[in-house]
Amino acid sequence: MLVSLKEILALAEERKCAIGAFNTPNLEFISAVIRAAEKLDVPLILSHAEIHEPVAPLEAIGPVMVHFARAAKVPVCVHLDHCEHLDYMRRALALGFTGVMYDGSALPYEENVANTKAAVAIAHARGASVEGELGTLPSREGGESRHAGGPVYTDPDLAEKFCRETGIDALAPSFGTAHGIYKSKPVLDLERVKAIARKTGLPLVMHGGSGVSDDDYRGAIRNGIRKINYYSYMSRAAVDAAREMLSAQEVTFWHDLALAARNAMQADAERAMKVFAGL
Repeated sequence: MLVSLKEILALAEERKCAIGAFNTPNLEFISAVIRAAEKLDVPLILSHAEIHEPVAPLEAIGPVMVHFARAAKVPVCVHLDHCEHLDYMRRALALGFTGVMYDGSALPYEENVANTKAAVAIAHARGASVEGELGTLPSREGGESRHAGGPVYTDPDLAEKFCRETGIDALAPSFGTAHGIYKSKPVLDLERVKAIARKTGLPLVMHGGSGVSDDDYRGAIRNGIRKINYYSYMSRAAVDAAREMLSAQEVTFWHDLALAARNAMQADAERAMKVFAGL
C-alpha cells in the first residue's frame, strides 16, 4: 500500500516507534526489505539516494520501487533520499515518489531555507511530503569524509526557526551519527534530540542509522526519532553472505549468490525492524 512520508510518520508517532528507511538500489534490496516488513507486519520506507544514480538510474529503479510499494501488504512510502538538486526531485515525484528529502545542509543557512522552501512547494503540490536537514554529519551519504572540522550538531533554537520558515514535514538533525561503517562506537546526544523534538513538534530522522546500538535506537526513539535510515550494515551482510557461499562451495549461477545475499539482507532488516518497532 503506497502512502506518503507524512502518513507513515503519523503511524510512527501514534505507535511511539520509528520506521526503517532502507536504501534499495537493486531488486534484491527491495525484495529483502518488503519481505521483512510483511513478515513482521510493520510499515516501511523504500529509499533511493541521489548518490546511487550511477548504480541504479532513477528512471529504472523508481518505477520498480513504486510497483512493490503499491503491491505490499503493509504501508510503504517511496522516498527520495539526500536529494541536492530540485530537478532530480521533480523527476522522482513524476515517477510517483511520495516523500523527498532535500539536503541543503552543506549550504549557508539562508540558501538551505530558500531551497528547502522550494522543495516543499513542489512536493506538496503533488501530495508528497518533505524531509529537511539542518546541521551536518561527519561524512556524506556513501561514507566519504565531508567536513575536515567534524560534524556540526543541530542547534534546537535554529531548528525551530528552520522548520517554521520552510514548512517541512520532518527534520533530520545532526546529533552524533555518521554515514557508512562506524570505526568506533558513536556517541549520541540524545538530550539534543529531545530538545529539538520539543521545540519543532515534528517527527525527527536519524541518518547514519545502521551500526547504532539497540539501546541507542531505543533512547533516540523515546526522544522523538520517528524515521531511521538504514543501509550500510545491511549491504555488508549481503557481501558477507556472498563471500561465505563462494568460500564454501563452487557457485555457477549468479542468481544463487543473489538469493543468498537477499536472504542475509532480509534477516538483517528484520532484526533492525524489530528494534525500531519495539517488537
